[in-house]
Amino acid sequence: MRKKRKKEDNGFNVWRSYSDMMAGVLLLFVLIMCVTLFQAQKSYNESIKERDEKIALQEEYTAEILAQQNALDEKEGILKDQDKQLKSQDEQLAEQKKLLADLAEKLKKQKATLNKQQSSLDEKTALLEEQQQKIDNIIGVKAEVVESLKKEFSKNNVNVDIDSKTGALTLDANVMFAYDEAELTEEGKQALGNILPIYCKVLLEEAHKPYLAEIIIDGYTDTDGDYAYNLELSQQRSLAVAQYLLDIQHDFLNDSESLDLQDYLTVNGHSMSNPILDKDGKVDKDASRRVEVKFRLKDDEMIDELNKIMADSKKE
Repeated sequence: MRKKRKKEDNGFNVWRSYSDMMAGVLLLFVLIMCVTLFQAQKSYNESIKERDEKIALQEEYTAEILAQQNALDEKEGILKDQDKQLKSQDEQLAEQKKLLADLAEKLKKQKATLNKQQSSLDEKTALLEEQQQKIDNIIGVKAEVVESLKKEFSKNNVNVDIDSKTGALTLDANVMFAYDEAELTEEGKQALGNILPIYCKVLLEEAHKPYLAEIIIDGYTDTDGDYAYNLELSQQRSLAVAQYLLDIQHDFLNDSESLDLQDYLTVNGHSMSNPILDKDGKVDKDASRRVEVKFRLKDDEMIDELNKIMADSKKE
């Protein structure tokens, strides 16, 4: 009986050992599973963390890229604006270049015109200087003649009204003629006999004769009466003075000088034109009735013309 119990105890021990072994294996498996799960959880957590870090980094990169893209877009916009401005500036520069070219062409033409005008002006200036010299010479001759006349009248104690610039003598018609008459009075003949020989003798001197063009006797009346009647009266009076001069010419001139006098002598009647005015601007009838004896040099007309040319040149 005891032997049977022993066998039962052995069987129990095997199964118990097997059970313990299986429990150990299971425990080991559980332990391994726990370790594996722990490692898996750790790896998962690390993966999640790494993923989050990558996502955060990606978001950071994305934000940075977006910022850079925005900056690039902004720069691109600025560059486009600058490009437009540059194109506009290029167009403006091209337009300005064209304007400058046109201006340069105009300036070139103006310069050519100015050069031409300057050349013409230089020619005119030279001509005017030459003409001015001629005028000065002629004026000098006239001044010399007037001075000679004054000296001769003073030397002979003859008091006359002689114009210092023109050398014209003014003779009072009231002394030489009766009112409304054209015949010389004795007083008038005496006055003419003292004046005309000196006047003509000076003009016909060899120093002056080459420049002489005319010896002129002009008659004038006052403003009363008819123009035609006064014209005839003024002509008759100037002719009377001229005739008296021709009648006495041989008393102070030789034959050659007498012929010259006839060539130079001119007689005019001016009626009531060019009346003499008093200080109040009214017609002085007594002074207006007069006879003027004057001379003209050969180039007097040229002086008038040159003076006109010079005046026109100054206006330009």
